[in-house]
Amino acid sequence: MLFELATLSCPLLALQKAADGAAAWVRDSQAKGQLLGCWRTEMGTLGRLLVLRGFESPEDMTAERRRALLSDRPFHAGSVVTTVEMDSYVPFPFLPPIRTGDRGGVYEFRTYRLKPGGLAPTLAGWEAAIGPAREYTAHLVVNMYALDGAPRITHIWGFGSLAERAELRETAYGSGVWPPKGGPEQIIEATSTIALPMDGSPLT
Repeated sequence: MLFELATLSCPLLALQKAADGAAAWVRDSQAKGQLLGCWRTEMGTLGRLLVLRGFESPEDMTAERRRALLSDRPFHAGSVVTTVEMDSYVPFPFLPPIRTGDRGGVYEFRTYRLKPGGLAPTLAGWEAAIGPAREYTAHLVVNMYALDGAPRITHIWGFGSLAERAELRETAYGSGVWPPKGGPEQIIEATSTIALPMDGSPLT
């Protein structure tokens, strides 16, 4: 499966209108792909809606990208959205499929921009660390690498609270099972965003 993570920017008070438009967009009779999650940013850059979809084929994802680019109201939110970014990703091959439903309600989106050539050692480090750090990585929704733009990975985590996140990270780091060996050395820039699911999001 391939993933598209779309970021819609809009005024803070227009987030619900943008979310309503995006929900109609992904349910449109012309739409392809599967909606996996829709969130509003809570910590980090505010006024953003994050929409994650999965696609069975590159052709389906390309068709959806073209539909958005050629629309005069992409995501049916053209009246309120100021920018639209659409990034294409492939999931790490050794991770299970995304499990939707209740994953805690507090989501962290972490994006690491990597050094050129840094993806292969990053994949190897993560594959080796997933099992030993299972108490922490059980909260991993997905990790995926970008197909376009700068070399980077984006991983999404689900927690019951920020306190739970902090406790799990402290335990994993303290025991030496996290971060993945060789991974941090490949990172040249890292960002983190906390987001909350919108009504109707399959990931809640």
